Amino acid sequence: MTKKIGVITVTYNSTNVIQAFLDSILQQTYTNFILYVIDNVSKDDTLSLIRARNDNRVKIIQNYKNEGVAKGNNQGIQAAMNDDCDLIMLLNNDVEFELTLFEKLVANLYVLNASLIAPKMMYHPETNLIWWAGTRFKKSNGYGTPHIGIQEEDNGQYNNIETMDYAPTACVLMRKEVIEDIGLMDEKYFAYFDDTDFFYRIYVQGKHKLLYFPHAQFYHKVGGLSKMREGTAQKFKFNDFYIHLNTRNHIYYLRKQKLFSSYLRIIFLFFRYNLRFLFSGKYNVNFKTFKLINSSFFQGISM
Repeated sequence: MTKKIGVITVTYNSTNVIQAFLDSILQQTYTNFILYVIDNVSKDDTLSLIRARNDNRVKIIQNYKNEGVAKGNNQGIQAAMNDDCDLIMLLNNDVEFELTLFEKLVANLYVLNASLIAPKMMYHPETNLIWWAGTRFKKSNGYGTPHIGIQEEDNGQYNNIETMDYAPTACVLMRKEVIEDIGLMDEKYFAYFDDTDFFYRIYVQGKHKLLYFPHAQFYHKVGGLSKMREGTAQKFKFNDFYIHLNTRNHIYYLRKQKLFSSYLRIIFLFFRYNLRFLFSGKYNVNFKTFKLINSSFFQGISM
């Protein structure tokens, strides 16, 4: 008997991406899954497009306000656990992927005796560029999540299955025991760093193994839902939504670690954020953005 997957995706005005997402998921060769769509008050055609598929494997949970990604994922996880799903998959809907993705991930999760598994993730539409090919935590950078291979052309240089410390929740498959041991996501994050926090807790506990699996096609339309950046994969500027939450949540994440090295990292980041604002080219250099960066920084201190 195949294991039942509870697939969780959080939608918010996802009309531009939802059709390709549904094409990818509803035609999977692995069919024993329930797709939980947690909708954060979409005002476009997202829900009507989903309902038009008329697939009984799809369950919609409608929120009456935008609860954020972290709480949305928790709502889906709790629903999947209540429906006795053996596996939990967190999955963005601004993605496209091959029709054997679920089959490959489930098989390798069990054959390789891991608790979690995530595929190599490529940019879309720049499908030759790597977005994520693994992450290993380093205490020296505050247990951040630098993506191995990011913006490199894929020439097979990261084609080994390896143990990693973190995976973006754009796509990660896990045994339900991970949730039972680690707990749900911290909803104070709303979006950004919620997954970093989750994987840091897994890392600290040390019980569960995460595998990076490079042998599946998976494409991420980075920022396709939050519009976190304007431009291409390599030339872009961050928007206010991303600047605020990413800055605030980074500081909150470091504070939660309660490590001396993390407190030092917070001080370092105060100067780094302001220097990046001036010189990185990733920010609109004006007083409004400067104020947003610094107010968000101190909000992270007080959370």
